[in-house]
Amino acid sequence: MAQPSGPALVADQLVKTYSGGRGKPPVRALDGLGFEVRAGTVFGLLGPNGAGKSTTMKILSTLSRADSGSAFVAGIDVVRQPSRVRRAIGFVAQKPVSDPMGTGAENLVLAGRLQGMSGREAVARSRELLDRFGLTGHARRQVKTYSGGMARKLDVAIGLMHRPQVLFLDEPTTGLDPEARAELWLELERMTTGENLTVLLTTHYLDEADRLADRLAIVDHGRVVAGGTPEELKNGLRGDAVVVELASDADPFAGLAALQRVEALREVGGDGRTLRGRADSGAATLPQALAALEAAGVAVASATVARPSLDDVYLRHTGRTFTRAQESAELVLENAR
Repeated sequence: MAQPSGPALVADQLVKTYSGGRGKPPVRALDGLGFEVRAGTVFGLLGPNGAGKSTTMKILSTLSRADSGSAFVAGIDVVRQPSRVRRAIGFVAQKPVSDPMGTGAENLVLAGRLQGMSGREAVARSRELLDRFGLTGHARRQVKTYSGGMARKLDVAIGLMHRPQVLFLDEPTTGLDPEARAELWLELERMTTGENLTVLLTTHYLDEADRLADRLAIVDHGRVVAGGTPEELKNGLRGDAVVVELASDADPFAGLAALQRVEALREVGGDGRTLRGRADSGAATLPQALAALEAAGVAVASATVARPSLDDVYLRHTGRTFTRAQESAELVLENAR
């Protein structure tokens, strides 16, 4: 199936509000979110839980409808022609989609048949994908015996069975151990190399977004607050990050005031006992920062200098670190239960 000449994905001013329930106020999941994705690229939506990533993916895959705004997948309007959109996409949800009692091969053939493939075509395609994902030796095993990494590879293979134009990967490595995550990353990179497949990836892992995405949109409270390639976003922050972790008995406010007096530091801020700023030369500025803290009687546990990271980008555009945003989102989810 040929790719459209225009963008593979378009989201334009998407708004989605959910009822709060039990007398609680409504929740604005998307608040004018928008982006475009070029065909044949991996586009990442990066944000903490609750930022609006999964809601965006549900709207683009026709599983939900926006309150307002428009969306197109492979040039197809998701509201006017949802059945055409479903034929053009593969969808890998956060939770497993395979039948644990079936074998890997049986799950793939069933997925192909559901997409209208002939029996012979489905069997041939399943063998191709089992080989690609290193599952040929496990094809006749029940999925319930698979490791988490193997089961996740099978989920991705199921999404690819009918050769979609666009593949949606919703938090593909959540719950996997570091080794399984790294292995799946390698498979995803091989999968997209040399193929004109467009991938929309949602993730709350900074390293995953940095590694896999050609371009990123950083999402916060239902809006895109920054976008570009990972390198463009990081290079937009001029200079080095100077990060100081204060001792447990230190006064963060006194430490913050001390760093703000260091002329070579700019964008000085704090997040609990972690203080940070930006400098043209981190190596030259760090001794000055430590001297200022010592003069103020503020004890330091550790100090580092690093090139800009996506966490720094997130901090610049949202006013808080990604870790703190993720912790806040998890607390909200816990209180809502």
